Amino acid sequence: MRSFLAPNIGRAGRWIRGTLAIALLVGAGFGYQVSGGLGTALLLSGLFVLYEALRGWCVVRACGIKTRF
Repeated sequence: MRSFLAPNIGRAGRWIRGTLAIALLVGAGFGYQVSGGLGTALLLSGLFVLYEALRGWCVVRACGIKTRF
């Protein structure tokens, strides 16, 4: 399990994921006005992407799929 959670993205990937996390978290605020379920889904997605950015880890890359960043 240790190698699965090892950092696997560089600085550019971390910036992209950090920006996406902020967008998802802001969207969660607006999403709660439309639907509680939508807001919750965006909040959880934003928190997960924020974790990826802070950790330097990408779940897609950990599964063996090549990404650009």
